[in-house]
Amino acid sequence: MMSAAGTEADIDRRNVSDAWGVVVLGACAVWPLISATVRDGRPEGVLLAVLAVAAGYAAGRMSGALLPVAAPCAGALAGLGLAVAGPHVAPGPQFTSLGHAGAVAALLALATGGACCAAWATPVPALRLGLWTLAAGITVAGAALDSAAGCAASAAVLLCSLAAGRTRHRGAGVAGLALAAVLVTGTVWAVAGNVLPAGPSSALEGLLTSHRVRLWRDALRLAHRNIALGAGPGRFGELSGSASDTLAPDGKPHSAPLQQAAELGLVGGLLLAAAFCWLLYALWRSPRSTPVALTAGAALTVLAAVAAVGDALSFTTVSAGAGLLAGLATARPWAAGVPAG
Repeated sequence: MMSAAGTEADIDRRNVSDAWGVVVLGACAVWPLISATVRDGRPEGVLLAVLAVAAGYAAGRMSGALLPVAAPCAGALAGLGLAVAGPHVAPGPQFTSLGHAGAVAALLALATGGACCAAWATPVPALRLGLWTLAAGITVAGAALDSAAGCAASAAVLLCSLAAGRTRHRGAGVAGLALAAVLVTGTVWAVAGNVLPAGPSSALEGLLTSHRVRLWRDALRLAHRNIALGAGPGRFGELSGSASDTLAPDGKPHSAPLQQAAELGLVGGLLLAAAFCWLLYALWRSPRSTPVALTAGAALTVLAAVAAVGDALSFTTVSAGAGLLAGLATARPWAAGVPAG
């Protein structure tokens, strides 16, 4: 009776998580349409990203239930392949050096997360060792691809995954990941608002480049002027004076939270935060083991950090990969005798 009650409670929690996901993703799709109608914007990019996350999440839930080890391993190899493909991932004028660096780092972080999740999911020691080797190899691949950000992102996911194996309280781990995302986003906002002391501000501007900082400040000014509905999706390039100061302008501020705030207003920024919080909540309530859930959470948090300082979420492969990893880490294996993580 206790086992049946626990199963029913688990199903209820998952239903609540799924319901919140439908509401959040639905709002993320509807609000750009409202803003675009009023501001004459172009919501296609946001709608494509929302669709990619939803499709990836559904695919992850199904494949993770059927193949709890093979599916994340295949996803890791696919992510590594896309990162190696580099400029061929999404050909077009939007693939500037800033966007390319962020997309590669995001793909490597997600690939490392998939390999680590597969390692924690398998009960076979030899296979687990091979999957840990794959995760370490993806980190080394970041250096081979001359992507310092990708190498650092992968290493962070790998270290967090190893630490997750010693974590007993999943809630504390999820709270720590949420705090890390808040700190990175707050730092980006502080740089854009020019409120940091001169020393740290100069150091960060040297690391991020002055062009990117000017883009952020333009985005913050647009957000302040259009706090209700935003300037309209896809209109940052038209309204920013700094967006055209490059050989290959892409019309983006290269920061997901600042782009949402500038183009979709306060509601757009809150919806982006709500989507991330929903993913963390789903992982908190996941039936998989704590190491699997926290590993996926760490990869998504690293992705959030990369997206806060880059253009990673503008690439469909990255958005779909984030949804896929979250779905894999929240799926309950169907096969009899397969451990839940």
